[in-house]
This record gives sequence, structure tokens and C-alpha cells, in this order.
Amino acid sequence: MTGRREVTVAVMRVLVTRPAEDAGPLAEALEARGFEPVLEPLLEIRFLAGAALDLAGVQALAFTSANGVRALVNSAPGANDSGHRVFAVGAATAKAASDAGFEDVISADGDVAALAEVIIAECPPQGGAVLHVAGTRRAGDLVAALEDAGIEAQRVVLYEAVAARSLSESLRHGIAAGEIGTVLIFSPRTAALFVNLMTDAGLAAHAHGMVLVALSPAVVEAASALSWGAVRIADKPDGDALLRALGQPADGI
Repeated sequence: MTGRREVTVAVMRVLVTRPAEDAGPLAEALEARGFEPVLEPLLEIRFLAGAALDLAGVQALAFTSANGVRALVNSAPGANDSGHRVFAVGAATAKAASDAGFEDVISADGDVAALAEVIIAECPPQGGAVLHVAGTRRAGDLVAALEDAGIEAQRVVLYEAVAARSLSESLRHGIAAGEIGTVLIFSPRTAALFVNLMTDAGLAAHAHGMVLVALSPAVVEAASALSWGAVRIADKPDGDALLRALGQPADGI
């Protein structure tokens, strides 16, 4: 009787640096593609208390992240029943708005500049203000872009993203052991934070064994202090494009 040799195929472990609120769907998508997600939120989303929102005179709501949707619903629970049009920067943010109960949702499928273009095309200058629900840190200035086009715009800051102070012990061990093959990073701020935390942990040299999959060239620039084994950039700034850039487990990354 001939013995049969068992072959063990290692599953590619992919580090997900997104806030916990956004990591779940991404982890499911990775698992469906045959990857093993490793969740390490580098930013914690905290809602900010403030005065009651008055949506009178507002013709539309604008969101540049799903966190803005969650923060608005937290601050003004009835906002999703207000009938306001919603403009979202991308598909994930649009889905968060639809899931929250907003019915008239338009996705720009791009970045802040693309969002501004869609709003300018859809919102008449005399129709009232466009309210941008934002965090304490922003990429781009949506309000300024709208005002330059003659559209009244307002910003309300309802959340903040608090940076992690260190990498978890389990992740430090995993990186040191060469167990993390790929790192997904969505924002320049997260990229710069990851660089700092890797350096503080004495793990910067281990980046040469990992692939950076970035949402944009700005992310790559912010992470450039590390010598990555390879770098891949999404062809558009959304989660689906990032997954396409990641590829499949068998494609050699």
C-alpha cells in the first residue's frame, strides 16, 4: 500500500487596517477570495457630542465616508427619514447611507473632487445649502469646492478618528515571523501611522517581505518610508478596485 503525502497550502494572510466599523465587509470579501484577513484597526471612530442639528434649508446631505453616515444617525436619529437627497463619495458610503434608511442616494464613485462635480451637476445654487457631515480630519475641501461653484455649503463635524498608539502584540509577532503577506491601506493618514508604528516596534525592515496594496498614489507616498517588497495601487479609489489590485492568492503576491 502506497502512502499518500499530504500537502499543506499556506493561506495568504492580509492585514486590514480599517476602523472596526468598516473592516467586517472587507474581511468577508477577503475570505471569499481565499485570503485570511488579519484585523488591526489603526483608527478608532468616536462620535462627537454637539448641538442639535437643524436641517431646515438644507437641500442635500454629503458624506465623504461611511463614518459620517453613522455619526449623523447617532447625532440626529430622525435624519434618515428627512427625505433629503444624499450624495456619497463612493459605493461603500452610499451603501451605508442606504442601509441607514436614506432613500435617495447618489454615489460619485470617486474622490472628493468627483463628489463635488456630481453635487454641482445635481444641486441648483438656489435650492438651499448642501450639508457636509465630516470628521475632524479631512482629505480635500468639499465645502470650498461647492462654494466656488456658487452652491451654499456647510460643514458639521460629528466624529473623530483616534490613532492607535502601538501595534497589537499578536500582530508584532506575526510580522516578525513573516506571517503577513499583504497590507491593505485606504488613507494617507493610516499609511503614515502604520509607518510610525512599524518603526516604533522595530519592525520596519520586515516591510520588504510584504506587499502594500494602496487605495491611491497618496497612500503610497505616505507609506514610502518603508521598503516594501512590492506596491500595488487601486485603479480607482474604492474598495472593489482595491480588491482587484490585491488579485488572487495564486497570482504570486
